Amino acid sequence: MTSAKDQLLELVEHIPAFPQAVMRILDITSRGDCDSKELVRIIERDPVLAIKILKLVNSPYIGLPQPIASVSHSVIFVGINTIKNLALSVAAIGMLPKTNAADFDMDQLLKHSLGVATVAARLAELLGVAEKDRSDYFLAGLLHDFGKVVLAQYKAVEFKQALEKSLADGSPLHQAETAILGYDHAYIGALLAEKWLLPARLVDCIGFHHAVDTETRDDQLRDCVALANIILQRLDFGFSGNRYRAEIPSTIEARFAMSGDDIISSLGDLDDELAKVTAFSH
Repeated sequence: MTSAKDQLLELVEHIPAFPQAVMRILDITSRGDCDSKELVRIIERDPVLAIKILKLVNSPYIGLPQPIASVSHSVIFVGINTIKNLALSVAAIGMLPKTNAADFDMDQLLKHSLGVATVAARLAELLGVAEKDRSDYFLAGLLHDFGKVVLAQYKAVEFKQALEKSLADGSPLHQAETAILGYDHAYIGALLAEKWLLPARLVDCIGFHHAVDTETRDDQLRDCVALANIILQRLDFGFSGNRYRAEIPSTIEARFAMSGDDIISSLGDLDDELAKVTAFSH
């Protein structure tokens, strides 16, 4: 008899894997001695990826003073970590379906996810995380809600019911999903991250980003993504299907040693960065 988890794994299998070039980029940039020439070679061997990265490097999202004509110059001007984030974003965007039977707006989900990724990386900076390590925060923020992509595509009727229930009774969407499906998008997202062979800390972050109050492990990555998610919801930046406005957990305030309002103030004016995210998402 097929278990419930096996059934969910079958759903996840419908979502394509990250392109091989992107997986190799993840691999080499995870090393402390990443060779920029090797990174350039990997990207240039995938012409479609190379063209898309160059297009983004020359977009308002990056805002360079002059156009860049080659991948090697891109790495020099914007850095390895930015190129890694752009490659991951291109891959993630390519997995979003144009339409779904749940009538879930994927463009708004993408905008929300990119916003969370950007703010999560900023929060990591506030905590003193080294620049080379902030890519994990960006990636976790980008993918934290991708379980909803699976639900909108392959559990459309139930997911639409969860969206309607959350809106009608004011409950958090992940709780409405659990009430109707028996699991939520975070759990599906963790299975998806496992399929993509992402590091265990990213899998855990995606799986527990709604469990800050109940999950006792000390997880800085998860806390930054959870807080970024709350901030973007308060700003109504994009829409992830969830209209519930969560309070900032006291454990997160303790991690930053300041109140939630002070944490947000410490980020400064986010308008310029979020304007770039909007341009990127279009």
